[in-house]
Amino acid sequence: MPEVTASASVTLDRLFELTEVLGSMMERGVAEHGLTRARAGLLWTLFHDGPMTQRTLAARLNVTPRNVTGLLDALENDGLVARTAHPGDRRATLVSLTDTGRTLTTGLRDGRDEMARGLFGDMPAAQRTAIQDGLETVIARLRAMDRTAREAR
Repeated sequence: MPEVTASASVTLDRLFELTEVLGSMMERGVAEHGLTRARAGLLWTLFHDGPMTQRTLAARLNVTPRNVTGLLDALENDGLVARTAHPGDRRATLVSLTDTGRTLTTGLRDGRDEMARGLFGDMPAAQRTAIQDGLETVIARLRAMDRTAREAR
């Protein structure tokens, strides 16, 4: 295995700092809408992928079905999601955004887009591409490391 260079350690430290800053900003941003990151993640998944069963939602979020039920209970009480009988499987429940949930997630997306413009709007395309390419490599490696660690348990 190659030796860890000071540069590699500094790069990882910068990634840790980035995750702390982004995480804190995300926490504050979703809290302004009365959400937790977990609830916002569930809404975001429905916003991007459309209605789905609770089981599929749990798999997409990588959480237990019980965890999804708790999140959905809170979001349904807030009028952001609706659970209905699945049209093709009477044993399944279909989860979808309500109009209020869609309005909220559209606002979250607009905030994300505004932040992207502020961070990257005037950055040269080559620099954006280099960041994206580097992050793709890092994310793929982290996922592989995580998968290996989970399989070792």
